[in-house]
Amino acid sequence: MDNLETRLDSLETNMNIQFLVTMGTIVFLMQGGFALLEAGSVRSKNTSNILIKNLLDAFVSGIAYWIIGYALAYGDGNAFIGWTKWASDEVSRIELATFFFQYCFAATAATIVSGALAERCEFIAYFVYSFFITAFIYPVVTHWAWTDEGWLNKGYNYSIDGEYVVVSYSDFAGSGVLHCLSGVAALVGAAILGPRLGRYHSESGTVLPIRGHSVPFAALGGFILLFGFIAFNGGARSAIAGKEDGAVVSLAIVNTIISGSMGAFITLFIHRVGILGHTWSLLNTLNGSLAGMVAVCAGCNIIRPWAATITGTIGGIAFNITSWALTKLKVDDPLDAVAVHLGAGCWGVIAVAFLSYEKGIFYKWDKASGLFLGWQLIGLVSILAWTTVLCTIMFGALRLLGIFRVPEEIEKKGLDIPKHGEPAYPLESYGHGYMETILTMTDSGQLSNLKQGYPGYGNINKGMTPEEGHYESPEMKTMKHNASSVDFSPVSHPPSNGRPDGVQEQTQM
Repeated sequence: MDNLETRLDSLETNMNIQFLVTMGTIVFLMQGGFALLEAGSVRSKNTSNILIKNLLDAFVSGIAYWIIGYALAYGDGNAFIGWTKWASDEVSRIELATFFFQYCFAATAATIVSGALAERCEFIAYFVYSFFITAFIYPVVTHWAWTDEGWLNKGYNYSIDGEYVVVSYSDFAGSGVLHCLSGVAALVGAAILGPRLGRYHSESGTVLPIRGHSVPFAALGGFILLFGFIAFNGGARSAIAGKEDGAVVSLAIVNTIISGSMGAFITLFIHRVGILGHTWSLLNTLNGSLAGMVAVCAGCNIIRPWAATITGTIGGIAFNITSWALTKLKVDDPLDAVAVHLGAGCWGVIAVAFLSYEKGIFYKWDKASGLFLGWQLIGLVSILAWTTVLCTIMFGALRLLGIFRVPEEIEKKGLDIPKHGEPAYPLESYGHGYMETILTMTDSGQLSNLKQGYPGYGNINKGMTPEEGHYESPEMKTMKHNASSVDFSPVSHPPSNGRPDGVQEQTQM
């Protein structure tokens, strides 16, 4: 009998480990989703820069969380902080699955911030804030809310009608612990860093929309994030072998889908009927769906599916209001990360107190439910205050040291070449060097031809702009200098259209 019980315990342990590793792996894939979303939302000249930041989020967080973060979060300590398990010391092989899953959450916290600071942040500053957030700011908050000894999780023992009732902060998958924390860190960073050049014009009050270079990239990244959110919220149960585990995971996943759906629809509506636009906006709808999933993180395990519709709807509204407010405040966030994660996350924390089917105000209008709302607000304010103070010190110090923002000239030209030497779309990768004539039709219905390419060298690339002089691809340079039998010298006659820069214009046939 003892042998059977031992085998059953081992089976249950292995099932829970497999669950955590599988869900954690899917959450890790969200790094790819963030990478594509952010790459598509920035200009092509900054694509390599944002991609390497997303790549390093996983690795910087891996080192920071392994050495320091996990100890502060889940090490033995007091109600405020942990102080054991440094660099996985004293962590059993079984507990390593928990470490992996929680590490994937921590990496997400850093990634959210990088999107809000895109296109103008120094690379060394990225290393500093990414390490500090995952090593200290985020782990301490997780200790408060997600450990048995954390002060938010323990709550307080109240006497209500002669009975003692424990009331505490509830945040199942991190609407406050992760998303509000990351959102307010992104807000503080973006405010101190300042907007991108040309974004806001004080004289005219104009807000210039700086569009990203690839909507398909952004959309594909968004789809990956929506997929990852299923594991993000469902995996927060951290177990699957127990009697109620499967039911809780199923409820969390269904609520995530419903809340995300409502966030998408309300945002689509807001941007179509004239409140914030008159179009069927793809990118805003995508962000609205993400906002709905962010909002339901806190209560996806303890609300009914009908309540998820309310959570997602108001989460989508919170996202749109926050995005509008940030524009009015001239805070530049290329990804709308602050609006998605802070705006919807704050509502998500509060929504639990109203919609929880066990102790929510909509179900039980009593003292206990009122105290529950109070604890949700205490938790939210504490997380926001902690993160705001520390991030203000961190980002402020980076700015004072002059290592927070790239020089204006580099920002204008893009970060890819001067910072990384690897443009995402190198010029020599475009075209074959020959002049082409493309038949087109004008608005009047007449045919015209468009000559595309660069004349000179016998229809081989000559120059791009007058300032840059003659351009030669590496292949042509090799041919020119090694093949003496072929004359690649520039033609002496002027361009056919008479323009000194050699740029061809459309001509009617």
